[in-house]
Amino acid sequence: MEKPSYLTEEAINQFIQTALHEDVGDGDHSSLAAIPESAQNQARLLVKDNGILAGVELAQKICSVVDPALKLTILLTDGTPVKYGDVAFTVAGKAQSILTAERLLLNCMQRMSGIATYTNHLNELIAGTKARLLDTRKTTPNFRMMEKWAVLIGGGINHRYGLFDMIILKDNHVDYAGGIRQAIGATHDYLNRTGKSLRIVIETRNLDEVKQAVETGGIDRIMLDNMSPDLMRQALELINGRYITEASGGINEETIAAVAATGVDYISVGALTHSIKSLDLSLKAFK
Repeated sequence: MEKPSYLTEEAINQFIQTALHEDVGDGDHSSLAAIPESAQNQARLLVKDNGILAGVELAQKICSVVDPALKLTILLTDGTPVKYGDVAFTVAGKAQSILTAERLLLNCMQRMSGIATYTNHLNELIAGTKARLLDTRKTTPNFRMMEKWAVLIGGGINHRYGLFDMIILKDNHVDYAGGIRQAIGATHDYLNRTGKSLRIVIETRNLDEVKQAVETGGIDRIMLDNMSPDLMRQALELINGRYITEASGGINEETIAAVAATGVDYISVGALTHSIKSLDLSLKAFK
């Protein structure tokens, strides 16, 4: 999988350092107190659930930051379907270091694997349609990078990373601006004034707003928000292939197949990152 632009070594290392500072503080005193500094040991990452594995590469980086001498033997890579009883990797080295890395490693991998698993599940539900699955900005503060990475591992596509890399004119933007036309017009004035080149997505809530968006033009994508599948089909007829389309708004595993069947290009699902169940994983010592 090709790495997205946000997954730089610098960004990943900064995340790990911040997370370790939060967890370790001035020392892992439980391990420092109970385990001799010279003690060497090993542990294995046990899978205790069925799903899609994610976060192995990140776990390797976490261990390297905690202690470069830790040796990981990777048995299962990111994106691998896993089942109860599988072993993803083993880690060997200083026992204190293994214990210090354990919780951060598991916190990341469990959540990332849960996201990858749910993403894969929704993708299976829309298989055979042209619709592609997108994530959203409904992410955990300071963990967005890893959550969006997990979506990619699960087979989804990243939407904009943040407020800075795409313009999405949502309902509140439209209302504050005074309408669809005014919001699009003001956006073009802003882009011309600042010299920025950003894609423009306009959110529509009804057929009248879809008509206004099509007539105004100057956009890259029309978002169909909280519309029924029947209403989406009518909206797609109005758009008539002139713009990329995206369905959004409360779409879940019960409704996504019907939405995909309408013929939309993309489906964005906030639940990919805000309402998932973590995959059950554990790091256990072994002889």
